Amino acid sequence: MSIKWTGVFPAVTTKFTANDELDFPAFDLNIEAQLEAGAEGIILGGSLGEASVLTDEEKFGLLSHTLSVVNGRVPVLLNIAESTTKKAIEVAKKAESLGAQGLMLLPPMRYNAAPDETLAFFGAIAESTSLPIMIYNNPVDYKIEVTLDMFEVLTKYDNIQAIKESTRDVSNVTRLINRFGDRFKIFTGVDPLAMESIVMGAHGWVAGLVDAFPRETVAIFRLVKENRIAEALKIYRWFLPVLELDIHAKLVQYIKLAEVATGLGTEAVRAPRLPLSGAEREKVLKIINDALAVRPELPAGSWGK
Repeated sequence: MSIKWTGVFPAVTTKFTANDELDFPAFDLNIEAQLEAGAEGIILGGSLGEASVLTDEEKFGLLSHTLSVVNGRVPVLLNIAESTTKKAIEVAKKAESLGAQGLMLLPPMRYNAAPDETLAFFGAIAESTSLPIMIYNNPVDYKIEVTLDMFEVLTKYDNIQAIKESTRDVSNVTRLINRFGDRFKIFTGVDPLAMESIVMGAHGWVAGLVDAFPRETVAIFRLVKENRIAEALKIYRWFLPVLELDIHAKLVQYIKLAEVATGLGTEAVRAPRLPLSGAEREKVLKIINDALAVRPELPAGSWGK
């Protein structure tokens, strides 16, 4: 399956049982909601997916399970966030052997790699697999920026095809298009900057709050692409207080709480994360419940398969 690199690609959460095991029934419920809303791809094992606390067995088990559930309806991508090039290559090869349709790739973790080291890391992984790759550029959280000059070097790898643009500088969408034209497909990766980025020409949206609000997320994307800006803006302004939960250190707990509120998930997280409590939990719940109390009616045809 080739990847069209357009539309909403949910970065899905990993569901856990009370016994800290993978909760496949809860996970499947959410996946089906994403597909029913019109998601064009599924990304596993990202920051929201609590990748850093998953064992290899769990990660690959989740990949195989998701491929079975999705059954070819959309591409399934596995995120790679490893500390060593050797391990990242192993994960890429294993993902390809299991049937993943693509990869999302972070710079080296736990080491502030220089530009030449980062490029060597990306290049070695790209050469190890035939899978299409999205580069995740998030210098705010991961402290390594993939600059335009670095992306110029990466153009020689045909399977590096997309960018998750999370610099939090909306102008970077325009810079990328001015420099590279259609060579890289650009996905906005910061929920509270998503509409602005799509208006600027982003081809897709790697979304977080989509996990709780799949229809609204897809509707905003599609309406902007149809140049129905006023209709998209009405939904986006309603959504923004909730979307801002995506840019907090506890985004996993916040978004999982939103999933519970919309009936699409559970609150269970894996330690060292802890469920929200006290005033913080009440504050986040108020943001979510205030939004749900005035949830807008979506324009006909703005979401769905």
